[in-house]
Amino acid sequence: MDRLNETFAALADPTRRAIVMRLASGEATVNELAAPFDISLPAVSRHLKVLESAGLIARGRSGQLRPCKIEAGPLKEIADWVERYRGFWDQSFDRLDTFLSSLKGKDDADADS
Repeated sequence: MDRLNETFAALADPTRRAIVMRLASGEATVNELAAPFDISLPAVSRHLKVLESAGLIARGRSGQLRPCKIEAGPLKEIADWVERYRGFWDQSFDRLDTFLSSLKGKDDADADS
């Protein structure tokens, strides 16, 4: 649960979520990741450290560059955790559908009277 908490905490920030979304399309350098944001490179580096600490990204080495890439493991753990609640939501929506259908049936019966 600690790792899941760390992952959720890392993803709580919109800038970090945007970085992860960008990395889902492929590796990128710090400069490439920083381009869409109106924040300093050191601020982007701090965001990357949080993501790296949570295991969401890894940094490689290619000459002078240290490209970042996404690590899917923690995201799968989130998906697995959310999946446990799918049954609850499915049942809730089924009950809502039944309730709404009964209301519609009642409205149809009242209209026929």
